Amino acid sequence: MRTFLASMLGALAALVIFCGGAVLAFIAFLVVISAVGEKPVLVEDGSYLVVDLDTNINDAPRLIDFGALLGDHREALQLRQVTEAIRSAAADHRIKGILLIGSLQPQGYGSGYAALAEVRAALADFRAADKPVKAYLTYAMTRDFYLASAADEITLDPYGVILMPGLATEPMFLAGAFERFGVGVQVTRVGKYKSAVEPYTRRDLSPENREQLQKLLDDVWGQLAGDIARSRGLDVAALQRVVDAEGMIRADVAREAGLVDRIAYRDEVIAALKKETGREGPKETFKQVSLAKYAQVAPAAPAATKTTGAKRGRIAVVYAEGEIVDGEGEPGQVGGVKFARELRRLRQDPDIKAIVLRVNSPGGSASASEAIQREMRLAAGEKPVVVSMGSYAASGGYWISAYSERIFAEPATITGSIGVFGILFDVKKLANDLGVTFDSVKTGRFADTLTVSRPKTDAELAMIQRAVDWIYGEFVGKVADARKLDPKFVEEIAQGRVWSGQEAQKLGLVDEIGGLQAALAHAAEKAGLSADYRVTEFPRKKEFAEAIAELVEKIQPVSAKAGVTERLTGQLRAELEAIEAFNDPQGIYARMPVGLKVQ
Repeated sequence: MRTFLASMLGALAALVIFCGGAVLAFIAFLVVISAVGEKPVLVEDGSYLVVDLDTNINDAPRLIDFGALLGDHREALQLRQVTEAIRSAAADHRIKGILLIGSLQPQGYGSGYAALAEVRAALADFRAADKPVKAYLTYAMTRDFYLASAADEITLDPYGVILMPGLATEPMFLAGAFERFGVGVQVTRVGKYKSAVEPYTRRDLSPENREQLQKLLDDVWGQLAGDIARSRGLDVAALQRVVDAEGMIRADVAREAGLVDRIAYRDEVIAALKKETGREGPKETFKQVSLAKYAQVAPAAPAATKTTGAKRGRIAVVYAEGEIVDGEGEPGQVGGVKFARELRRLRQDPDIKAIVLRVNSPGGSASASEAIQREMRLAAGEKPVVVSMGSYAASGGYWISAYSERIFAEPATITGSIGVFGILFDVKKLANDLGVTFDSVKTGRFADTLTVSRPKTDAELAMIQRAVDWIYGEFVGKVADARKLDPKFVEEIAQGRVWSGQEAQKLGLVDEIGGLQAALAHAAEKAGLSADYRVTEFPRKKEFAEAIAELVEKIQPVSAKAGVTERLTGQLRAELEAIEAFNDPQGIYARMPVGLKVQ
């Protein structure tokens, strides 16, 4: 038997080594083929810049471009890449106009409404250069139409539809499943609106959570509807009537309501663009260049303002995108140790004249948030430190933002959620039902408090509640100190409540409405830099081994067009991944509700 097991293990090890080698060889082959077949980007005079929305727009840059390697155009784009390419195209004599096509594929914290507002602002700058922006829609969700509404001309396919019924959020509740399978959950929290624990303790929304979510959705929808109405020359009330009457708006209704300018098939749009760009051959398409390719060769966008007597220098943009977790963190997470270390390096680098922290995070570990905030405060003592809030900058995301010199946010940014909770799981019933039991020996009353083998005692819960109360008091005090607000007022607006960026500005939690470009301009001004300053971004490119691991383990995103089962399992996976990210050593978190996704 021992010989048999040794042989089997040896065979398995050889198989693993062979498979790993095969994967590496395959990837190397793809790299070589990609490099050999790559053609230089050619931008013909009179070309249209084609912005294919069939992708996900993230704040942080791609750490490795698997899309280019595998020929997949749907790989995520970076927000700054998109906006800078559009602004460069406005001044590029080779670019005649912009064509928007496709439908966004949101994943994670990408393609949020705050980020899309920045893309709309870039499109407005392009139109201001007297160049046309056109959009061709087939199946447009609210996000797609919000962007397309910034165009001069919108064309909808005869059998197309605008699916714009309004905004909704639908959290998933796991309390029933936990109860059924014998997983115990105990929570400690501060703040009547701190609802991040509700998916694990309730089967529906609490009245307080329903109240804050309704207010948040009303604020965000009001901003979107107002922007769309202004761009289309409509009355907001008239737009709302169409949305409520139709929800799924067909082509003829959309044209009659003024949402689109014309109805045409794709070939008709292409034919018109061929004529406009001087192409006649039946096998040729119109003169065009994709945004992803144009971004590789685009000239630098002209600065909005000119400065004289200023020095050149670099601004570091640090992207805090994803859950805030203790330690180094995984790709797509904000590791407290990793980000604190990077901020320390940037603070000590004399070539870095200012730091812009771009936050697109729901928060997470309280101790990790404090580690990052500590380095933010130290950096602010030596050079300008500015925060640009993306689609999410809530709870721990606000914690790491509070002490910056200035905070920028979009009206649709989801922020605030100044509250703290502790969450403690146990598997005693589940384990017992499987015949598994636990016993312990300890030298102190609270030595095994953080075990998952049993529920916590009243004394243990009281101990954790004291820690939660203390951290909440620290959170409120820090916000009051950083924002120069009365602690009693901060206590009143905190309570774990989420706010839109628009409301946060009114409350003094945000300084100014604006995107990443506005934050960079402010940082450059405070640092006395000239308009030709350079930008350094973090996180930097992955190591090759890490990139390969990501490719092997890569999971395709659940798209808006996915089937019912795929969407449901995707949502469940997201909830379970959120639980996995609960790794604070004290078990205490500053995080907004897990299921808060505005659709």
